[in-house]
Amino acid sequence: MRALQFSTYGGPEVLQWAEAPEPHAGPGQIRIAVRAASVNPIDWKVLTGMLSGGEPMQGTGYLGYDAAGVVDEVGDEVTGVTVGDEVFGRGQYTQAEYAVLDAWAAKAPSVDWAVAAAAGVAGETSERGVRLLDVHAGDTLFVDGGAGGVGAVAVQMALALGAKVIASASEANHDYLRELGAIPVGYGQGLADRVRAAAGGPVDAVFDVAGKTPVEELISLVPEPSQVVSIANYAAGQAGARVTGGGADSHPMEALAEVGELLAQNKLVIKVQTFPFDRAAEAYRISQSGHVRGKLVLVP
Repeated sequence: MRALQFSTYGGPEVLQWAEAPEPHAGPGQIRIAVRAASVNPIDWKVLTGMLSGGEPMQGTGYLGYDAAGVVDEVGDEVTGVTVGDEVFGRGQYTQAEYAVLDAWAAKAPSVDWAVAAAAGVAGETSERGVRLLDVHAGDTLFVDGGAGGVGAVAVQMALALGAKVIASASEANHDYLRELGAIPVGYGQGLADRVRAAAGGPVDAVFDVAGKTPVEELISLVPEPSQVVSIANYAAGQAGARVTGGGADSHPMEALAEVGELLAQNKLVIKVQTFPFDRAAEAYRISQSGHVRGKLVLVP
């Protein structure tokens, strides 16, 4: 099969779409023929060696953590899915013609392949943040970084629960946030005051997706520091906020099932930009710039 790969750490220019060994489904896994795979910030962090701990590159590197496609292998101990089913989900090395998924959900026929591919990592991360913050109908949630992949999904998941949502973004993305149903505010100095003014009352919870605002400022918005959950500021825990990177906090199969239902009901809309795999470097450059509206998706 062909897969996106690299043999040295570097920028998008070191990426190659080339031959690679085929993976196979192990126990508790499925394999899909990939119809689309999304690009997440962790991909370019792996590519550049940012997560290597300073160790030199060993062998060939492969990329991708979520995808959508048609099931073509079902591993042992897997029930409820058969060859030929259309699914989306999370796995490893998904930016390839075939990929193994560890967590998945059914893709409704009405949902576009690229949109489904974009929903794995962003959907699970958003569900986790909203669940850890215990967001309910009538609550006011502030999402710091509401226009990117995770932020836009979190905004819509909270709205679907009946919450009021305020979200920060650059001025260029304010209309996009209004389209989603959120109240937009600008980043930067004075952010907390703008959020309070937009809330017109107490703020119950803060989901920090961007990691750009000082955690003390976010904590000042809520009754308890623990009502700030961050996926982007790993030092936030020192101030009493909660940091989540998945692990025991994550319920991926349940999260993806919920995301699949919201997509099917049109209560979750994910904007995507698509690129053929042989133009992956363009998508990686955009992802690295940090100015992404919605999600970037690769298609074979």
